Amino acid sequence: LAPWIPVVGLEIHAQISSKSKLFSGSQVQFAAPPNSLVSFFDASLPGTLPVLNRRCVEAAVMTGLALNCSINKKSLFDRKHYFYADLPAGYQITQQRVPIAVNGSLSYSLCIDNKMSQMVTKTVRIKQIQLEQDSGKSLHDDTRSQTLVDLNRAGVGLMEVVMEPDMCCGEEAAAAVRELQLILQTLGSSQAVMAEGQLRVDANVSVHHPGEPYGVRTEVKNINSIRFLAKAIDYEIQRQIEELESGGTILNETRAFDSKLGCTVPMRDKEGKQDYRFMPEPNLPPLILYDAKSLPANMNHQQVINIDWIRERLPDLPSVKREKLVEQYGILPEHSFTLLNEDGLAEFFESVVKQTQMNPKKVMGWILNDFLSYLKQHSLTVKESPVSSFVLADLLNLLEKKEISSTAAKQVLAELWKGEGKTPLEIVKEQKLELLQDQKELEQICQAVIDGQENE
Repeated sequence: LAPWIPVVGLEIHAQISSKSKLFSGSQVQFAAPPNSLVSFFDASLPGTLPVLNRRCVEAAVMTGLALNCSINKKSLFDRKHYFYADLPAGYQITQQRVPIAVNGSLSYSLCIDNKMSQMVTKTVRIKQIQLEQDSGKSLHDDTRSQTLVDLNRAGVGLMEVVMEPDMCCGEEAAAAVRELQLILQTLGSSQAVMAEGQLRVDANVSVHHPGEPYGVRTEVKNINSIRFLAKAIDYEIQRQIEELESGGTILNETRAFDSKLGCTVPMRDKEGKQDYRFMPEPNLPPLILYDAKSLPANMNHQQVINIDWIRERLPDLPSVKREKLVEQYGILPEHSFTLLNEDGLAEFFESVVKQTQMNPKKVMGWILNDFLSYLKQHSLTVKESPVSSFVLADLLNLLEKKEISSTAAKQVLAELWKGEGKTPLEIVKEQKLELLQDQKELEQICQAVIDGQENE
């Protein structure tokens, strides 16, 4: 039998980093008391009107530019109608016809056989980026057999990034989403913390034989972990193959990933295509953006958004940062990925390098083998580390000056992890660790004795 070809496309909802919601002045805050951040517009009271948040538009333009998209100078808002308890208006304001950005691409790197030293670069096409408002949140109380609704999230600004079906496995999808997450965090357009629901992924999965049309796809909804994303996609691919090989058919359905069972489960079928009754949003005019050429001379710059102005202020993206780390410090390319994948680790590494005379490659060894492994072992972030960059640099300077041995340095580091505020030198004296200078004198005496015995 011909092999099966899996096809994976992603729809990613990123919560925009903004103090207020997309169309109202309500505050955006994670874990606030239920229904404490709800304006009249969020609750869809009659007569309330949307007012577009400038910050959300700028974040979407910035993200589109970073993903090599074409920015539409004119984009439109639409109403997407569907009934759900946490959607008070009965519709969602989105951009179905003409979104803010289209036709982009995202390059990401992938390990071959899980070997960091063997990496390939792949590219996934970005179909579009659209602005839309989030829905509220349903809280299911199984004890009392009831569902409660929290509207704090209703109206929060989202960017939906639609990726073309250019991927073929969970590992590829996970790598692409991780790269997108780093880009969003670098730009500041989204904090993209998946544990807080700021980045949610829907995966469309299908399989087919070579030369045949794409198979019937299923959609795995609301995956909130990169690790679970890879597992959900790989499970769904295998499930579809086994179903087809046993003579079954694939239903066009929505599924959820059960992380405890490690499998996808049906939610609802999509065989009868839902009619969302899209219509132009009557309360919002077209969104008009400008560039340096089209900006009118008498226009108030604070009332418009200039695409070129945003382009000029884009920070270095993760791919550029990695190149600079490799070029500046001579570290291996795979180590640059490790530095950027851990939040704050690249800054920590550079801070240590600046404060020590040790070769950056050797510093990298200590960061990877000792510092990072300890953090992972104790489930700590770089910011939560009891050992600061200054203290680690102090320790490495003692080692570089050959005042202590490598073994002694590891003993000192083990003490530093206790976070008692002692300096490396204080620990050396307290632990009565042999200074390398004393050790050398002892070795010379021993050698002299040996030489004397040989002469006799």
